[in-house]
Amino acid sequence: MAEAATRERIDPALWRTAFVLVLGTFMATLDATIVSVGIRELIADFDASVTEIQWVTTAYLLAVVTAVPASGWLAGRFGGRRTWLAAVALFLLGSALCALAWSAPSLIAFRVLQGLGGGLLPPTGQALLARAAGPGRIGRVISVVGVVPLLSPVLGPLIGGSILGVADWPWLFYVNLPIGIVALALAPRCVPADPPPTRREPFDFVGAALLSPGIAVLVFGLGEVGARTMPIGVALGAAVLGVGMLAGFGWHGLRTDRTPLLDPRLFARPPLGAAALALVVLGASVFGTMFLLPLYLQEGRGLSAWEAGLLLAPQGIGAAVGSLVVNRLIDRLATRTLVLTGIALIAIGTAPLTNLAVLGTDALLGSALLVRGVGIAMISAPVMSAVYRQMRPPELPGASCALNMINTVGGSVGTALLAVVLQSRLAERAVLGVAGVPVAFADTFWWVLGCCLVAVLGAALLPGATKPDPAATPEPDAAAPRAR
Repeated sequence: MAEAATRERIDPALWRTAFVLVLGTFMATLDATIVSVGIRELIADFDASVTEIQWVTTAYLLAVVTAVPASGWLAGRFGGRRTWLAAVALFLLGSALCALAWSAPSLIAFRVLQGLGGGLLPPTGQALLARAAGPGRIGRVISVVGVVPLLSPVLGPLIGGSILGVADWPWLFYVNLPIGIVALALAPRCVPADPPPTRREPFDFVGAALLSPGIAVLVFGLGEVGARTMPIGVALGAAVLGVGMLAGFGWHGLRTDRTPLLDPRLFARPPLGAAALALVVLGASVFGTMFLLPLYLQEGRGLSAWEAGLLLAPQGIGAAVGSLVVNRLIDRLATRTLVLTGIALIAIGTAPLTNLAVLGTDALLGSALLVRGVGIAMISAPVMSAVYRQMRPPELPGASCALNMINTVGGSVGTALLAVVLQSRLAERAVLGVAGVPVAFADTFWWVLGCCLVAVLGAALLPGATKPDPAATPEPDAAAPRAR
């Protein structure tokens, strides 16, 4: 009887809200990887170097990192739905301009514009969805829509490769237009408007000058340590500067009299602190593996981007299967139980990757990635729903911003660190010749496996029960899955 009471019915109106909002997340996360398969075409078309063209991807990611922290303030100042609609429009404008780019510098500039819109879409959409669903339904809804960011890194190379098989590179950007137009058309009817803000907080310019630039400088420094395209002292100095800027942001956030861009005090509110550790490690594991494996399959085994994407598809299938499992269990089992099970599955799926030299068949690789995918789905949705259940409606934009920022930081910093480790291992294994390449990659996957052990520390502190905070229940009009 008690279980039936807590499992509130999810009506079609809420699913329509979730569908519209997830379109924005799908566009933003897909565009982080879909362009990677068109690098060769861009180099040839613009007569540019690899170093110049890589900024097409890097500029987008840095713009995303810049936009995410501002999402909470923008939603609080102008309203979540207005912010989300403006972000979709900005993303579409950036996509259209990218497709019309006439040079590498113009494409990089338009990718920044696109990334600013893309960075606002996932956190703003999640906050709107959490408000519409309420604490009793958010777990099951997030378990379904939360699989989209997990599938996008896998689908990106596949969709990009399919497009380039029949069309030129501008269609890598044109493909966003119909999706975004549908989202803009449906949102006024399907996405409920949030209540107007009770007070207008000034923008935290000091925090903005420290947080996003600090992350960017840190990732740049770590990346240069691995790439070694500049003196090691300069690269290490950039990494240290980035850490110092992030520490300065934390000090500023604790001492300012105004509302900070991202309130550090939120992390002292259970379970956000424990969730932060789990999501940082998850981001490092997911994005780190999606950096290492395609590189190994293309450079170590000579596969094309399309072939590598097909071999990575089982992780996406596993994530989809895992989301269905989580949807049935998320309101029945403790968050801690689900997350620890997910970490164990990721570790089991990662272990074979530490011995790539004997992982000779595609079936074994696919099986390992399938298990990893199921485990990943069992972490992200329960962690996010556990946080959203405990947050009051005014705190939802800030909490959503924090969760997305943490995942982005984990993915960016984790990938940069793994690149440093891989570069070091490749140098050490160079004496083995071609045979040393899989060994170097396998050595690096031991670090990914180590991330799972660190994640256990955060998971052990997650709630052992699934009861929401009574004070976190949304206002009736805000929770209604009907546009006003």
